[in-house]
Amino acid sequence: MSVAANCPTCGAPVTFMWSSAVQTACQYCKAILVRHDVNLEQVGEVADLPRDASPIQILTEGIFDNRRFLVVGRVVYQWEQGGWNEWHLAFDDGRSGWLSDAQAEYAVSFHVAPQSALPSADAVTRGLAIQWQGQNYIVTHRTQAAYVGFEGELPFRTTDRSTMIFADLRTPDARFGTIDYSEDPPLLFMGRQVDFDELKLRNLRLFEGW
Repeated sequence: MSVAANCPTCGAPVTFMWSSAVQTACQYCKAILVRHDVNLEQVGEVADLPRDASPIQILTEGIFDNRRFLVVGRVVYQWEQGGWNEWHLAFDDGRSGWLSDAQAEYAVSFHVAPQSALPSADAVTRGLAIQWQGQNYIVTHRTQAAYVGFEGELPFRTTDRSTMIFADLRTPDARFGTIDYSEDPPLLFMGRQVDFDELKLRNLRLFEGW
């Protein structure tokens, strides 16, 4: 169910496609808006995002494990070897998830409660084993990334983000996880890698020659 309000800066209508959204941006004046129940607070101005070649965009629709979702937001990160998108997904059942989109590799994951204390950012290293539901996940990458910007609707505020650490987890059967050290204690996201065609995406960006 969508939620409507007005931008406190320019007065334009602001409609949240995902009812639990915490942050969005005004499409007219580009004010960053944080939601407090039905009231909106301006906390900054959204920056222009770098161009990329991803075919995914806000309002792209898809299916994951027989559940339909709508892309309602995006966070962009940059690191020494490039950048990647984290697309915020709103599922028909009200659940929120993420689609990682990095150099044409994709994974869907969900925020979960860790079953034991996660290693600190200083202690997490490649090759470290992390247990989750009886399965060994191996840390394959430890990445220091810079927050670049966002668009659409998010379940958190980004105004305090700059540089952060991420640890990617993998299993041989394509299960996927991420430890996100943007908060203390760190956040854990678990899911699996997916093929682009598996998601049955619609309303994709069109590029010249398609």
